[in-house]
Amino acid sequence: MDRKDVKSKWDLTPGGWNLEGVPAYQDEKRYTQVGRSVPRVDAPDKVKGEAVYTGDMTLPGMVYGKIKRSAYAHAIIKKIDYSKALELPGVLAVITGEEAPNKWGIVPQAANETVLAVGKVRFYGEGVAAVAALDEETAEEALDLIEVEYEPLPVLLDPFESMQRAKEVLIHEDSPGNIMHQGEQVYGDVDKAFADCAYVLEREFHTNYPQHAFLEPHTALASFDPHSGQLRLWASSQVPHYLHRQLSIVMEMPMNKIRVTLPAIGGGFGGKGEAAPSEFVASLLSRKVGRPVKLTYERNEVFFTNKGRHPAHMKVKIGLDKEGYIQAIDFDNTMDKGAYSGWGIVVLFYTASMMHLPYKVPNARFRGRSVYTNKPSTGAMRGLGGVQPRWAMECLLDELAEMLGISPYELKLKNAVESGHTCINNMFVPHSEYKKCLQTAVEKSGYLEKRGKLPFGKGIGMAGGYYITGTAYTLYQNYKPHTSVMIRIDTEAGATVFCAAADIGQGSNTVIAQMAAEELGVYYEDVHVQAGDTEIGAFDLGSFASRLTYAAGAAIKMACVEINQKLKETAAGILGCRADQLIIKNREIYSMYESKKRIPWEKAVEAYTSINGSLVSLGNFSPPRRKGIDLISGNRVQGANIGHSPTFGFSAQVHEVEVDVETGRIYVKKVTEAGDCGTPVNPMSVEGQVEGSIMFNLGACLYEDMKLDANGKHLNPNFHDYKTPTMLEMPEMDTNIVDSYDPTAPFGVKETGEGAVQPTFPAITNAIYDAIGVRFYNLPITPEMVLKALKEKKAAGSD
Repeated sequence: MDRKDVKSKWDLTPGGWNLEGVPAYQDEKRYTQVGRSVPRVDAPDKVKGEAVYTGDMTLPGMVYGKIKRSAYAHAIIKKIDYSKALELPGVLAVITGEEAPNKWGIVPQAANETVLAVGKVRFYGEGVAAVAALDEETAEEALDLIEVEYEPLPVLLDPFESMQRAKEVLIHEDSPGNIMHQGEQVYGDVDKAFADCAYVLEREFHTNYPQHAFLEPHTALASFDPHSGQLRLWASSQVPHYLHRQLSIVMEMPMNKIRVTLPAIGGGFGGKGEAAPSEFVASLLSRKVGRPVKLTYERNEVFFTNKGRHPAHMKVKIGLDKEGYIQAIDFDNTMDKGAYSGWGIVVLFYTASMMHLPYKVPNARFRGRSVYTNKPSTGAMRGLGGVQPRWAMECLLDELAEMLGISPYELKLKNAVESGHTCINNMFVPHSEYKKCLQTAVEKSGYLEKRGKLPFGKGIGMAGGYYITGTAYTLYQNYKPHTSVMIRIDTEAGATVFCAAADIGQGSNTVIAQMAAEELGVYYEDVHVQAGDTEIGAFDLGSFASRLTYAAGAAIKMACVEINQKLKETAAGILGCRADQLIIKNREIYSMYESKKRIPWEKAVEAYTSINGSLVSLGNFSPPRRKGIDLISGNRVQGANIGHSPTFGFSAQVHEVEVDVETGRIYVKKVTEAGDCGTPVNPMSVEGQVEGSIMFNLGACLYEDMKLDANGKHLNPNFHDYKTPTMLEMPEMDTNIVDSYDPTAPFGVKETGEGAVQPTFPAITNAIYDAIGVRFYNLPITPEMVLKALKEKKAAGSD
């Protein structure tokens, strides 16, 4: 069923989806608030220009911070002299890395980054000093007065060169071979499986170096109170909790003396998924000068500090039996880590986990390494760890289908996972409608009728993908709940949900309100959400790994049990019936047997609070945890816990392209997508997430790529030279929600924000092959590459 159908009908009969996958507007007994297409709660403020971002904020006595950045990509810092900067009128303070030497990182086991460089710079644009001044102009002038003496070192920009030259040049002295981390995973008897295969194909794939391109640059506003010793930080972050922890480490302050608050956030896509130097620098400067300090990056500073997607150099081999069933996958991956570890270990093993879905794979082997280079660190980017291997494997399956003489659709459909599947690495899939995704995308696009039959220069390609719906473990050793919520019910505010979750533009505050309203039996409009604050909100890990809807939904359901029971008991006393006979729905509490016995919800609230005061309840969510093992041998496998998830979302896409054979330009004309997101809490928002996912990777597939010169200096650190898709490049889109309900999930929900990123690269690549008969193994696929390939194809044909 088309998302547009859902959106057009909710006004008449709002609802979710029932266990049989029937839309709830056909079965109004299930949901009334979950399943409604509603505008996001922050939409009016954003449309009117009234949303307040960190950069909009000012505080009494506020001053400004700026960071002095290295002009070398690799060098020893011999001396920093900032005496002239301090003499400049209006300059209040200067700090260097020695004042904050504690190392930080999103994964504490590999933390090796400092706020400002200490002793050595490892990428062009790394911060070496910072200034606080009365205004930004003075701060900028002061940066020019800071004198830094460097001893340049060889610059390593390629991971293979970095490993080869590691004996003479180490980027980190404690990382032999310049390898941040490496590992191997083996499941089953891979070599024997390949020996028995009827079809085996191996290829190499190389991905690019894209950036998130969020609109709001990193901004931090810190206010340290020297009297109380309290630090307040407003920041544009996806992970207030992890930022909170890292601030405690760097500032050497207890967490209960630090408060992190998120104003409106202008996008993240993973790029704000770990702490940023701007947040530490603002905090340190504020503590030093005793005044609020605001620090906002220029756009080139966003590029300098990057944290974008890892370039991956992949060798992938897949073997099939004579019927076309996958028997084995061998995957070797060398990842460009950049200068610091960040998310590196996690991303490396996420790429490994991507072998196991969305197809059944009985034997698998992974060898991988993440290698330091003198580039800005790579990190989390939408679809973390999944985009690179998904591109390689889906393209390889397309080629294998051609070897078998069948359509890629037939090959992928027969290997697709189903509900209840347990992967060879012990990942469990409680529910899957991936086959339905493939069928819907193919049927609605006319893929089988068009493939191989379009005029030269026009083509159609398909691919599938999946993504996790949250993680099984925290990024540090702790088994605390991943999300907690507190719900308060009273006559003053009605229903209020408190949670430190980060709404970074994906609409989490809206779906939290919808899920709470559904469980409380009120309307979405009745629920207030207080989020993004580590002091007033209950604990939450942050916005990453498509975890928030599932985790918050589970916590909300738990919290509402006590609230609903107490309100039913109160209403039962008023109505003269048993509490277990009462139903709460549509702002009423009524008897399931005697329809005349009913009371408005707010009357029950008033009666309860008049005697007991506010009704408050807590709920939390702890994910199920399964050990990462080889199911055949039962042995534990390194890094195999990474990739496990409570459930998984799926997506299939068909892209139609036109290739201009004169210019090499590729135009994506139409995209047909079908997604298994379980219950769509807000179908209109799902549609926006999916369309955004497709556009996000369309640009990265065809032209987005950060370029550095031989010395590591950025060549395109701005939106003029770094090309991203605009509305002019947006294709026609037909996005569809397949009927789905995961009975193991709260409200039957799954992810939708990252699964739809996965198929875009391979669907476009396969469509290009259908259009011009050339396969590409490097990204981005530029017009120059297309023209060169066509020329080589023509020359080969004339030989």
